[in-house]
Order: sequence, then structure tokens, then C-alpha cells
Amino acid sequence: MTAVPVIRVSAVVLRRPTGEVLTVRKRGTHRFMLPGGKPEPGESAARTAVREAYEEVGAVLDEARLRELGSFRAAAANEAGHEVVGTVFEHPHTGETAPAGEIEELRWLDPAGDLPDDLAPLLVRHVLPALAGTTPPA
Repeated sequence: MTAVPVIRVSAVVLRRPTGEVLTVRKRGTHRFMLPGGKPEPGESAARTAVREAYEEVGAVLDEARLRELGSFRAAAANEAGHEVVGTVFEHPHTGETAPAGEIEELRWLDPAGDLPDDLAPLLVRHVLPALAGTTPPA
């Protein structure tokens, strides 16, 4: 049995006070996921989340205000035959966000509503259930 290639990432949940979660769709893909990405050499998971949130949606985050939601494993959304291991953080949503870098589209998602069928497996199987019943960070 061959091992499935693993992609390590950090991601951040940005939620409005009303509970909606910011999701992003990268250029050339069809699945929505959290802002985030792969670490640079020597970069911590938290630092990666802060950098990627800025690069992808222009969010300026304070690393000290990140709250680790967990580390989760699921099928990769955009790389067939790969799995992703994501360290996911929450941070209060502050300021405006807009697509930048490789991001083509932003969408706010109501986790309590009907979920669209174009969400990344990590988000559906792990992150949204972990958020259930919690309030957005202030």
C-alpha cells in the first residue's frame, strides 16, 4: 500500500459577529475553502496563517489573537490523490477583505444554513463541525 502524499497548511476562520465564515476560491479551482496556505521554511503554523490571510484577502491579523481550533486531515480539495493536514485558527474578523494574490472569489458562508456542494472537504468534515455551537471571537 502506497502512502498518500500529504500537504501541510495553515488556515484561518474569519467570522462576522453574526457567525458567517469567510471562504475563498483560488483562481482556476471550483472549491471554496478558508484563507490559508503552505508554510515557508521555518515558519510556524500561526505565522503562516497570519501571512496567508494578508496575502489572500488583505486581512491584518494579530498572531497573539489567534485561537487554535485544531489540526485536521482530509482529502485535498484541489490536488487529486493528496490529503491535506490543516492547522486551523480562529481570529476576530476586523476590517475589510478583498480577493488578492491567487484568490479569485470571496464568499461569506452561514454555517447554520444549507451548505453549498462546492466546499473543501476539510471545511465540511472538520472545521464547520468544530465551530458548531461556538460564538465568533471578539
